Amino acid sequence: MDLAIIDQTKNSVTQYHKDLVYMILNFAGTTLELPDNTEMSVTFVNSDEIQRYNREYRGVDKPTDVISFALEEGDDTFDLSPEGDWADDIPKNIGDILVSVDIIASQADYLGHSYERELGFLVVHGFLHLNGYDHMLGDAEEKEMFDLQRKILDDYGLKR
Repeated sequence: MDLAIIDQTKNSVTQYHKDLVYMILNFAGTTLELPDNTEMSVTFVNSDEIQRYNREYRGVDKPTDVISFALEEGDDTFDLSPEGDWADDIPKNIGDILVSVDIIASQADYLGHSYERELGFLVVHGFLHLNGYDHMLGDAEEKEMFDLQRKILDDYGLKR
């Protein structure tokens, strides 16, 4: 997977945590059998910045832990997918994830598990949203998404 990891927090994200995000999202991509040339980004932000995005794009004026911006959501009015033998060679960008480093730390502390477990949980959660999973559509969809999320984290080794 072609994964851009961006730290907008003035270097508060360690290389270890960037590597963890890279490895777990590649593991998740393999689990979902995504093509190797799938593209996406993860951007680390602080609480103020994620609150701004949450207010602007979701109409909720408070910080949140993770926000996903999927490039292919719902509306199939215009199918711009390439066709032909060469179509598989064109990378597919699935979208962007924003994660608040402040909230990762506070939620990990509150939930009594490691920063790494919370970081993994949030990026996998956002990743599944980018791939069409949505826990807000109903009980069956919530169960499907959360079961897959738990399986990915457990299989990777980030158990609660």
